[in-house]
Amino acid sequence: MPMIHYSEAQKLQQPPMGRAGINAWLGDVAVSRDDDKTIAAGFFRLEKSDEPLVYEYTHHQMKVIVEGSMIIKDETDYRVVARPGDVFYFIKGSVITFSSEDYGIGFFCSQRREGEG
Repeated sequence: MPMIHYSEAQKLQQPPMGRAGINAWLGDVAVSRDDDKTIAAGFFRLEKSDEPLVYEYTHHQMKVIVEGSMIIKDETDYRVVARPGDVFYFIKGSVITFSSEDYGIGFFCSQRREGEG
């Protein structure tokens, strides 16, 4: 099959990230079948939380904000209020802090296997 369609994938319920005090969900929607160059894509949802989400990337990732907004800060204190249409490249090894005044949804594509990191 040359094409797989995931209808209304943004509406899929994603599993919680399981971090105390942080309202965050992350789930893979599609994963390539290439063992040498695996990529995974899915959605990340973050809602206003008591604590920010600090995440260390063990892989390269691209993320586009598709709904809402997030405050995204790197370890150098570079800070962006991310809105729909904004695209980010997170380099393997970077430590990124995510928070939101309300909620935000991002679509990601990662250089990793299904369920990793």
